Amino acid sequence: MSKTIIITGTSSGIGFVLAEYFGKKGHKVYGLSRKHTESQYFKSIPTDVTDNEAVQNAIAEVLKTETRIDVLINNAGMGMVGAVEDSSKEDILKLFNLNLVGAVQMMTAVMPKMRENKFGQIINVSSIGSEMGLPFRGFYSASKSALDKVTEAMRYEVYPWNVNVCSLHLGDIKTNIAENRVKTKVTEPYKNVFDKVYALMNSHVGDGTEPLEVAEYVDQLLTKNKWKAHYYFGKFGQKIGVPLKWILPQGTYENLMKKYNKLA
Repeated sequence: MSKTIIITGTSSGIGFVLAEYFGKKGHKVYGLSRKHTESQYFKSIPTDVTDNEAVQNAIAEVLKTETRIDVLINNAGMGMVGAVEDSSKEDILKLFNLNLVGAVQMMTAVMPKMRENKFGQIINVSSIGSEMGLPFRGFYSASKSALDKVTEAMRYEVYPWNVNVCSLHLGDIKTNIAENRVKTKVTEPYKNVFDKVYALMNSHVGDGTEPLEVAEYVDQLLTKNKWKAHYYFGKFGQKIGVPLKWILPQGTYENLMKKYNKLA
């Protein structure tokens, strides 16, 4: 059955691949990103998801032709790298404004129609890194962790209307995320170790999972009647970090993370 699907962050990367994938399968797909994107498989609506008025206008435009909104995939987001000490208030707020507030504004905008139809599926794209404070990505981890907790809370609040919400924690995916990260000024005490970690970070993205595999995984998720709060998708070496954090003593886990990130 054809669904009406709204996806944010569709100008490139995972969002673009998701939008084209579901469009090719015959779904009605609307892609929201700051710039217009040409595609024969989905309709692009230029929208800054951090601007609530723009979000409301975009949803109103969708509802001019659609009677339902079945799926929202909150994919728009950005990375941020740098030491906690070096991070400015402006960079932190910019990150949280997109990764958290933008996603919340999108959910708020689609909920009235989902409630009316007594059906909805909302996927908040998170990160395996939201489960742990990653070195030199502390605020990125924190922003995605905040989104996870909002997702968990919302599950209780919207289940009476048959609306499913989950966090999809991704490992490294082959995209141009490295080009779009906020990179704070790195001060001298951190420079040597940061350069090493940053090079490793970018190599992991280069060796990451193909975005098409994410689309196929999301497609399987949309067929499920009930969702867990959290799903993890990525290479085994990254996914295993989550249960290890639950079961290992903190010191042991930190030593493993130091080795993985070539800090030790």
